[in-house]
Amino acid sequence: MNAFGIDLGSSNIKIYNGCDDTYFMEKNMIAIQGRDTLFAYGDSAFDMYEKAPDNIQVSYPVINGVIADINNMNTLIRYFISDLSKGGIRPADYYIAVPTDVTEVERRAFFDLVRDSNVKAKRVWVVEKALADGLGMDIDVKTSRGVLIVDVGFDTTEISLISLGGIVLSRLIKVGGSKLDEDIKAAVRREYNLVIGSKTSEKLKIIMREVESQHKNAVVYGMDLVNGLPVQKTISTELILESMQEHFSMIVDNIRQILERTPPELGADIYRHGIYLTGGASQVGHLSELIRVSTGLRVNVDEEPIASVVKGLYTIIHDSKFASLAVENG
Repeated sequence: MNAFGIDLGSSNIKIYNGCDDTYFMEKNMIAIQGRDTLFAYGDSAFDMYEKAPDNIQVSYPVINGVIADINNMNTLIRYFISDLSKGGIRPADYYIAVPTDVTEVERRAFFDLVRDSNVKAKRVWVVEKALADGLGMDIDVKTSRGVLIVDVGFDTTEISLISLGGIVLSRLIKVGGSKLDEDIKAAVRREYNLVIGSKTSEKLKIIMREVESQHKNAVVYGMDLVNGLPVQKTISTELILESMQEHFSMIVDNIRQILERTPPELGADIYRHGIYLTGGASQVGHLSELIRVSTGLRVNVDEEPIASVVKGLYTIIHDSKFASLAVENG
């Protein structure tokens, strides 16, 4: 089938390629030299992040879940699709996942992005991200059962209550993996007089559970604030975990607020089945345990959280039962 499903994350772009039935994921990042010369994109651009000279600007075109730089995002879509098509782009249908709590203008931008990227789009379909998340976790989102999905991404966390193929309640908060990275950077600077980059703090965040389970501390490289020289230091896992607690608590508080607004019959479903946790930053620290303790509900953690949306788009593309979840023309 000549169709593509696109999950446009702030950090990573995930694309389902219907031509060969595969998933593709790279960093949603672009490097521009001078005013408008493409220097690198995807993972190659990320390798340059925090290392590039002043004449090369490395950036994320998607910020807080919405398209902030439409021109660069158009370029990225065109190059990614060309790579997947091995240089020969053919007419295809496109399905793109969109957050629920965005303005109509921001929502329309997702549709316009595909239409204006010169990828020979025959038709463009927009899918609610939360519904794709549910399908990607093997939940039949068209039944009357209430399902609470928490998607913790790079810039945002989307909390959605779904039932009968629609969104009953939804809240998008600007807390995600990038905020946790900032927490870690600030804590390391404060406690160790050490300046580390965003990529280093992200690595610390990712390896924390493994290091903690081995009863070890983490080793990082950075710049000593006292003498300005590069150094290696051992960082306490307790400090890293403590630094993220404030933003973890914000996520939990917003989940509780959605639960408090949930109609009783749907609340009963959530009590029976629990909360579904997904997204690239969902497995950081002890977030799932914190949600479980705070709400008293079981937390179902997706085994492949970064791919749940694009897996859901696959289901919509291939299963006619769920075709109605896609809306044409934005």
